[in-house]
Amino acid sequence: MAPEQEGFVSPDAISVKVKDHIFHSERIGIIDIHYRGRDEPPGNGGFLFNSGRVYIDMGHIEYTTPECMGLFDVVAFDRAGERILQRALNSLGLEKEAAFLKNNVDHFTGATFGCHENYLVRRNVPFSTAVIPSLLPFLVTRQIFTGAGRVGSYDDSFYYYGRDDQDDDHREDPVGYQISQRADHIVTEIYQWIQFSRAIINTRDEPLADHSKFRRLHLLAGDSNMSEYAAALKIGTTAMVLNLLEQQVFPREVSLGDPVWALKEVSRDPTHKWILERKNGRTISAIDIQRCYLDLAKKHLTGMDDESDWVLREWERTLDDLERDPMSCSDRIDWVTKKWLLDMFREDEGLEWSDPWLQSLDLEYHNINPERGLYHDLMKKGGIERVIDDDHVDRANFEPPQDTRAKARSQLVKVLSEHRVRYIVDWDSVYLENEHHISFRDPFNTYDDEVGAFVEEIKVASESDQSPGTMRRPLQ
Repeated sequence: MAPEQEGFVSPDAISVKVKDHIFHSERIGIIDIHYRGRDEPPGNGGFLFNSGRVYIDMGHIEYTTPECMGLFDVVAFDRAGERILQRALNSLGLEKEAAFLKNNVDHFTGATFGCHENYLVRRNVPFSTAVIPSLLPFLVTRQIFTGAGRVGSYDDSFYYYGRDDQDDDHREDPVGYQISQRADHIVTEIYQWIQFSRAIINTRDEPLADHSKFRRLHLLAGDSNMSEYAAALKIGTTAMVLNLLEQQVFPREVSLGDPVWALKEVSRDPTHKWILERKNGRTISAIDIQRCYLDLAKKHLTGMDDESDWVLREWERTLDDLERDPMSCSDRIDWVTKKWLLDMFREDEGLEWSDPWLQSLDLEYHNINPERGLYHDLMKKGGIERVIDDDHVDRANFEPPQDTRAKARSQLVKVLSEHRVRYIVDWDSVYLENEHHISFRDPFNTYDDEVGAFVEEIKVASESDQSPGTMRRPLQ
């Protein structure tokens, strides 16, 4: 990182400025005044009024949505995070010299950043023997409609080392364009700690809820989607598959010989046939694997609710379109949309995929600034299929979901922002300095009655803290 000079603000400094603006100038949340583990000191981040979270992680800013029951709520809160960050950048007058890119790779350093998905899974389903083997083929192949697309490739020599089917010349052969940004960076099927080995499935058991009832499935192999449609399909289909597994409905004969290698093969296949080797030595296409899950979902989950029926309908529609002509999905699937844009530009300018200009355009597709991002330009021109409206996103900027514990946490965050009292706020609890606390062990409960009583505790603690003769410790 270059030192700060006149007229230059480092990326790390911009992240801190944006974070501070959100909490101290716009005041749409409360900053942490306590340590969150060893790596997150006081002031590093905090919870927002929409019950999501903004914080700094290794120099870059991250946003986390609140807990959502509704599929389109998740998409709206994800989009709201973009607006919150961009609004802060604009208010600071930094929008011309800096940009937030919602993507997963840095072409110039080789770094990668995860798009972390979290799903609550009932604990009575055997995780190691049922969930993991049944879920892996789905996660490997869902990238055909969830991939964000990328120019070029990343060669992880550690993973490629020792594979008899890959000689040195083939490994060094560059890939012009592939459908996933994360596939090249995933090195193992499962692993507990995300800091040390990027896995398809993270096995750390941290439910942030009643440990006897739930576990949290943590995924980091997926791409960050600009497309609302692709994001909804990614989350919706994954939730459907987990619903099947909770009902003890498992797919048959879809196990892959090497899921990590298959992840890369799907991403890098220029023919878009996506033929993979199964554990039994036979082959199967990624589309046929997806159809196995879709058929089970149609049989067991049809008619649950309108959102689930939307997922089933669009899942089938997208698989049909991908099988017939992937480019027919250019209005809704990120990797196709980006490829369509870059193909037009390559033809106009006579460029090869190795041209750095294309890498820059790749990044600009993910610019969340509506005035600069290529995706947003297409959306404004009506070339993108949307699944939510701007009113939904506007509400998600400041208001939490109304059907999960996020509603309760939001109410308390707002009250704490109005009273001088020391606190600890976490996903599943809020503590006051006088040792009063409230727990949110059930993510599906809004805790309306309990919150009302706890608000009174906050007021009492605030009045006590401001009594004559009290030495007030600074919140910051």
